[in-house]
Amino acid sequence: MKAFVLIKIHPGEVREVVRQLRDIELVTEAHMTFGPYDAVAVMDSAELADIGRLIATTIQTISGVEQTLTCLAVEV
Repeated sequence: MKAFVLIKIHPGEVREVVRQLRDIELVTEAHMTFGPYDAVAVMDSAELADIGRLIATTIQTISGVEQTLTCLAVEV
């Protein structure tokens, strides 16, 4: 299962947050973005529970992270 995690970050902390995102288990990509969200992390796992656990315990606890929005990719 693939998930796109959109992240709002405190000003001035985007580069450091993206650097830390790239070191997280299951994160396959992390990028700074422009628009309503400051970064996006792409996660991939066979288990949805693993994605949820890492978002709650790792991504949301990074200093500077204000808010996350998770979009799950589905096959059609």
